[in-house]
Amino acid sequence: MLTFTVMLGLVMAIIDASIVNVALNDMAGNLGASIDEIAWVATGYILANVIVMPLNGWLTAKFGRRTFYAASIAIFTIASFFCGTSRSLTEIVIWRVVQGIGGGALQPTAQSILFESYPPSKRPQAMAIFGLGAMVGPAIGPTLGGYIVQDYSWPLIFFINLPIGIAAFLMTLRYVHNPSHIQRSTRGMDWIGLAAMMLGIGGLQYVLQRGQQEDWFSSSTIVAWTVISAVGLTFFIVRELRDSHPFVDLRVFRWRSFAAGNVIGIVAGFGLFGLNLILPLFFQNVLNMGPWDAGMALLPGAIATAVSMVIAPRLLSIIGSRASIIIGMVIFALGSWWMGGLDQTAGYWNIFWPRVMQGLALGFIFVPLTTVTLAEIPNSAMAGATGIFTLVRQLGGGLGIAALELLIQRRQDFDQQLLAANVTLSNPNVAQFLNTAANKAQALAYLGQQVTLNATVLAYDYAFRICALVFAFAIPMVLLLRKPKANKAAAPVHLE
Repeated sequence: MLTFTVMLGLVMAIIDASIVNVALNDMAGNLGASIDEIAWVATGYILANVIVMPLNGWLTAKFGRRTFYAASIAIFTIASFFCGTSRSLTEIVIWRVVQGIGGGALQPTAQSILFESYPPSKRPQAMAIFGLGAMVGPAIGPTLGGYIVQDYSWPLIFFINLPIGIAAFLMTLRYVHNPSHIQRSTRGMDWIGLAAMMLGIGGLQYVLQRGQQEDWFSSSTIVAWTVISAVGLTFFIVRELRDSHPFVDLRVFRWRSFAAGNVIGIVAGFGLFGLNLILPLFFQNVLNMGPWDAGMALLPGAIATAVSMVIAPRLLSIIGSRASIIIGMVIFALGSWWMGGLDQTAGYWNIFWPRVMQGLALGFIFVPLTTVTLAEIPNSAMAGATGIFTLVRQLGGGLGIAALELLIQRRQDFDQQLLAANVTLSNPNVAQFLNTAANKAQALAYLGQQVTLNATVLAYDYAFRICALVFAFAIPMVLLLRKPKANKAAAPVHLE
């Protein structure tokens, strides 16, 4: 019942982070906003998420785990109601930020509850259960969102949270308890450090989210936020390391497996969030799929991840954690490289097998990676460590999205110029096509469309293969992970 309780809150928050992406066009039309303006519905939620995540340890110690988790669910659920009833852009952005504050705490808190509540021998299974929500949720979100937007209306994507949130809130009060090792903190908040953290992490996420839309460093706003972020993060890190009782304990990075695991987590976030953004765009812009069809094309990957989450814990006892992670990264790299050979004639089954490979790989990566990364962390630091680990993976996703968007745009411009240079009368094929065309104006327009389409395909294929190379080059980091071993610090907790 404890597992079911925390998974309710987790899945609700994770799916909601991606479900709105397919509804943005409908929201924009309904609320009288431009596409650029409505993007703040997604950006505001993520900004609030990343600011709350590193505070997980301090907030848990301040209010107690049960109170904190229940309050986070309540905030998320109430904000969901007001998001669905919003009638202006400003109103929905404000409530999405509030929703993000509640949602940002649910994922790391759920992870720490599951990790501590299971004995060491069962933690791979616990992380597999957690991974079902963390990995499958982002893939299911667009599918569910496409169905709701196509057959109903966008407010329903928020209203469906209400019964789930109410059930999760009541079950949290009943089944979630405060571990005896968590001592209530009486220390006040370091407001200067908090302000520096908010400016640093919030500024970095803003740059990653909005950089492509504002043409990166040609925008004075992006330049300003980059400087603010760099100064804020530097000040925050120095201040927390010098503080004997920091509200964000960065000293958890002294454990080698935790540090190495976070680097690999950035790569996993890069692949998971980055590809989950560009794949629907590829399906819709190149293959002319609707939102529902695009969601269904993503579904095989989600199902494969669910299957591998069941297999992975059993595999660990045979081949070990590091071998499982390496196998997963190799499979993901191969699937991404295969996807880099797709073109505008690709059908469902051309997409199916690369997506299955990527989905299977995530299970083999996530379960052992989470188990090994957190294995050395004592229970007293677990809440803070899971918050940092989740934040790093989220920032890795933001980095992946920003990098892939930039690569696609730049590569498309380059390929379009290269292809257009060959569409001249000196090219015999072009000359023959134009000479035999009944309407030369329409023929020229058709050639222009084909150049743009082919440049787009080449750009997406390039991005898919860059993803493959990122995973391949990160494999040596796996060797820095230590083999998990049971110790007293990692023993199952006693509940009050």
